[in-house]
Amino acid sequence: MALADPTRRAILAMLLEDDMAVTDVAEPFAMSLAAISKHLGILAAARLISQEKRGRVKWCKLEPDALREASVWMQAFGQFEPVNLDAFERFLAQELEPPKP
Repeated sequence: MALADPTRRAILAMLLEDDMAVTDVAEPFAMSLAAISKHLGILAAARLISQEKRGRVKWCKLEPDALREASVWMQAFGQFEPVNLDAFERFLAQELEPPKP
């Protein structure tokens, strides 16, 4: 579920380059710092990133082993065709949607 959101995937791509402060992660996005923090919390809960406080600044770091495990898991879906993450996101949303009365 953590990889289903395009904002979270973009954050992971940014963290491939280097560790980043939360404020730097938030800069390119047109959303509040609170919204970015929520995305970062989801990524941290999935153990795709770690966060640590250095002085007054909270830093985010990619956890490459967890990302590698996620990649291996997703490749299993691509045995017959490449994984389309947007389609996978729609599938998850549909599967997790509460049943209609």
